Amino acid sequence: MQDASEQPAPEQSFLSHLVELRTRIVRASIAIIVIFIPMTFFMQQIFDFLSRPMLAALPTGAKLIATGVITPFMVPLKVTLFAAFLIALPYVLWQVWAFVAPGLYRHEKRLAAPLIASSVLMFFAGMAYCYFVVFGFVFKFIAGFAPASVSVSPDIEAYFSFVMGLFIAFGLTFEVPIVVVLLVRTGIASIEKLKKARPYVVVGAFVVAAIFTPPDVLSQLLLAIPLVILYELGIVIARFVGGPKVAEEAGSQEASPT
Repeated sequence: MQDASEQPAPEQSFLSHLVELRTRIVRASIAIIVIFIPMTFFMQQIFDFLSRPMLAALPTGAKLIATGVITPFMVPLKVTLFAAFLIALPYVLWQVWAFVAPGLYRHEKRLAAPLIASSVLMFFAGMAYCYFVVFGFVFKFIAGFAPASVSVSPDIEAYFSFVMGLFIAFGLTFEVPIVVVLLVRTGIASIEKLKKARPYVVVGAFVVAAIFTPPDVLSQLLLAIPLVILYELGIVIARFVGGPKVAEEAGSQEASPT
């Protein structure tokens, strides 16, 4: 029999859940705004950093262009807001966890800190891999196909949308080991089932890569191969973390009287 401290919090009304959700959203939004405001003074430098891989692939002296009237202002502003969100991401995820935590057991709540930390680190790792590795290959590959009579000068709004899409795709791809560990930890899937699913994961990796990357083999390989490797890494980590029985035993040891 579990101790009272091991039980989830009493069920709240639907209205109280909505109030709690609003509070968490407001707190997360305020954190993003507080970070965003001082960063607006450096939004030109932030966009220049984001555009560096594209400029490196273009001929010497080439620049990005802005076709809209307010695009030179709005696009760097959007980039800065995205950067502020990334900086505030640990706090945003903590607010999400604080909203769902009352319905969890104590041994499940213990996953909060490592789950949030690993999720943020892996998402940033995926973005770093995209920026420092993928962009260099992809932009040079695309620019190399331009005829000599064509001047390659991408529009900054289209460039921003393209880059953000790849950032999110690679950031989520690097979350695969965490998803695999959670599947095993919660008992949704066993390591044996995950091993049997390898052929489907490989096919799925190339399908995902075909959807979220440019239509060239190099870009797809740069996303699909890490996805498969990270899936295997998740299986390895799940062996050490253990399944639901390990979590139940840990929870029962905490709840048992000394």
